[in-house]
Amino acid sequence: MLSSPSGKIRVLIVDDSSFMRMAIRGVLSKDPSIEVVGTAVDGVEGVEKALALKPDLITMDVEMPRMDGIAALRQIMAKAPTKVIMVSTLTNEGAKATFEALDAGAIDYIPKNVTDSAQAQTIFRDELLRKVKDSVRSRFGGAAPIARPAMAAPVRRVSTPLRNKKINYVGIGASTGGPVALQEVLSRIPVNFPYGIVVGIHMPKAFTGPYAERLNAKCSLSIREAVDGDVVKPGLVLIAPGGMHTTLVRQGTNLVVKVVPTSAYPQYVYIPSVDLILSTMAEVTNGSMLGVILTGMGNDGFKGMQLLKSKGGVTIAQDEATSTIYGMPKACVDGGVADEVLPLGQIGYEIAKFAG
Repeated sequence: MLSSPSGKIRVLIVDDSSFMRMAIRGVLSKDPSIEVVGTAVDGVEGVEKALALKPDLITMDVEMPRMDGIAALRQIMAKAPTKVIMVSTLTNEGAKATFEALDAGAIDYIPKNVTDSAQAQTIFRDELLRKVKDSVRSRFGGAAPIARPAMAAPVRRVSTPLRNKKINYVGIGASTGGPVALQEVLSRIPVNFPYGIVVGIHMPKAFTGPYAERLNAKCSLSIREAVDGDVVKPGLVLIAPGGMHTTLVRQGTNLVVKVVPTSAYPQYVYIPSVDLILSTMAEVTNGSMLGVILTGMGNDGFKGMQLLKSKGGVTIAQDEATSTIYGMPKACVDGGVADEVLPLGQIGYEIAKFAG
């Protein structure tokens, strides 16, 4: 619910850089559906203005004097829960801080990539506007999805138990809300899980490595960023690297990762493409796999799940109630390619059942 009588999205900008405050304000102010209601130069002022102005959304820098963005985020969530998008540097430390912020309740993040390059400025502008507008449709309860209790019943369940079907691999796709959701799912899968898992999640190049390290530290499974030539093995989770596309090929009896530049597949808008990962996996496994689509904006993953379904594979989509953004799962549900539609808290357990 927007609090502005005009129906505009009311945004507070918190950043210690005057350049970034001007850059963000300049982008948002030109859009008639958005109103910038204030700016703050650090976390202390950000908390004060969040409480006073009651914005619909806050863009929050991570590194600031007096109080950093994560500390400010936690205070805001405790005093006046508000949707927050983190503005993060494209560095290893920036990535780690961003994931900490997502755990603390931020709904999304945008890479701080404003340079003299016209292309970089265009990408930043488009990404900022898209994520601010997407925030209106996002689920928000002041707590990360990982903390939500599992719901009792799925929206849809096929008549034959899915785990009676034969699978050899698992492919998972996610976007907005995905970092926290994927951690919840993978944390429910035991270390002796007998199938290899490949994950596609929309992230910049600098983020997928630190994200894989974070998951590896928090889950029983072995998790790392994929590199070209990796073999998909039982009990191993490979995170597709950001900034490029990932495909799966068959080499002998092995399923092998092939990393390719985005220019090789210009038809795929989202990077890395979940459709490309799932489609190539479905082809080389002849459908003997499980496909899972988690929270995310858009419809990336639908075509891959459609192909997998046509080959007799198994498909699961996250339900609307537990999705931060019910876009990617909705495309699969509405398109009739989801065998089961489950709340986030049940998906990891359902995957684990395939271990037999």
